[in-house]
Amino acid sequence: MSEVKNIAGMSMKGGKKDNFFFCLIEYYPKKERWFLRSLLQVKDEQTTDGDVAIRGWISKFHLSDLVVDFPLSTPFCQNCNLDCPGANICPVDGVKVVRESMEELISQDELIRERDPKKYEKERLKDIEFNPKRKIIHEVNDEHLLSRAFKRKLKKGFLPYWNRGVDFWVWRNYYDHLLKYFNLSYDSFGTTSLMILSRFSYLKRHFPKTLQLCEGNVYLTLIELMKTGIIKVQDVVDLNDFELHVQAKLNILKDIEKSLDIFIYDHDLEILIKNPRAYDSFILALVGQRIQMNKVKEVPDWAYIKEGPFIVPDFG
Repeated sequence: MSEVKNIAGMSMKGGKKDNFFFCLIEYYPKKERWFLRSLLQVKDEQTTDGDVAIRGWISKFHLSDLVVDFPLSTPFCQNCNLDCPGANICPVDGVKVVRESMEELISQDELIRERDPKKYEKERLKDIEFNPKRKIIHEVNDEHLLSRAFKRKLKKGFLPYWNRGVDFWVWRNYYDHLLKYFNLSYDSFGTTSLMILSRFSYLKRHFPKTLQLCEGNVYLTLIELMKTGIIKVQDVVDLNDFELHVQAKLNILKDIEKSLDIFIYDHDLEILIKNPRAYDSFILALVGQRIQMNKVKEVPDWAYIKEGPFIVPDFG
């Protein structure tokens, strides 16, 4: 990689006005290393409007990629003009693919259970087993067995007025791990405010045409970091512990710095540890790094988002 432009992450999901960080990392070809170059908080701009500050940073640093953590596209129903027959028989291609895939997963799971009930229960529990001493989380089997929680999720169905195609892709690949390690389920608009969506819709009209906007997810990025052993499972678990979360976050950042060749100054490291917004923006910047290195997970056509690609990094 001889030349790489500056890339940034900006966590705004669920945030209020003027309460987020702009995290920029840059690659220096001569040193063959990445540097956390700038970590800027919008509310620190005392004399400048936050929206103007963001536009100024993008221009100043000649940004090539900006990764955010909220939807850059809308659900299927948002721009649909059909005489709606209802979600259960919706003829829209993307909705049909998701609906049929969900039904197929449930059907296949039932066949596996009927074939050998005892083995089924044993293998299903093994699929998401957790051992804090392990460096890498357990991968699911090729013949995917549905956990009870995931099966309940599938049976609730897919809501095309609320979910996007990528929601199902995330459920299929990460549902159990998200629940296991972060106690949450992915839904595109579950924690995103209308205010943020409206504000960014306005903001991006002022961005350079050359700027590539991408959608990332902090939790999925951490899962991929765990899968490859870059960060430790126990540190991710400890993020939810009031007494241990500071040390856990430091361990994660140090492991990332070492494995991904990203230099972080001590002052910035302190900000990342103390401020959740800054930390999330940094993790999103890692997504941008992998984009530049052409190391991202492949998202199927039916879940692909043209307005702003949904990116899950590959650290393998």
